[in-house]
Amino acid sequence: MIDYLISLHSLGSFVLISFALTFLACFAMYYTTKKKLKKYEKEFMKEFQKLTAMERKEILDNSRIVRKIFSSYKQTI
Repeated sequence: MIDYLISLHSLGSFVLISFALTFLACFAMYYTTKKKLKKYEKEFMKEFQKLTAMERKEILDNSRIVRKIFSSYKQTI
């Protein structure tokens, strides 16, 4: 199949190059988004740790997203 793409009337190289560039662009967007998410989670956890134990427990009971972030850091109250 790769032979067919390469010999596609000399257009196969353009197809492979465009596929590679698209893959690299998607990977770059995924990596930067993941990096930003980790940064925001760290900032959130710093602010969350400043709260009192009662406030933390109340927030954990009411918010599913906070529980997921909190469990990803494997910390306990």
